[in-house]
Amino acid sequence: MNKSINDIDFEKSGGLVPVIVQDAVTKDVLTLAYSNKESLELAKKTGNSWFWSRSRNKLWMKGEESGNTQKIKEILVDCDSDAIIYLVEPSGPACHTGDKVCFHNSLD
Repeated sequence: MNKSINDIDFEKSGGLVPVIVQDAVTKDVLTLAYSNKESLELAKKTGNSWFWSRSRNKLWMKGEESGNTQKIKEILVDCDSDAIIYLVEPSGPACHTGDKVCFHNSLD
């Protein structure tokens, strides 16, 4: 079933929905970020990963500073329309630490 941006329930979680970013080829989970309606519209329009930065309180495109962009291949919406997956082709590491993925720490 296809969904539109207007189907996404941004209000359920205060205007933001979680976005799981996954490598389209390897299926590695690269990171988790958040999107508002505007950043999701930019992602659809440009084909690049756009998010809402909660720490900087602004829109940001992945790679705008590092150059490590993520080309979106497909956007998937969950059954409740309140979470998203970006299937991407990464051009470098996803994590700001330089690691390939953000989930590289084990919990004791």
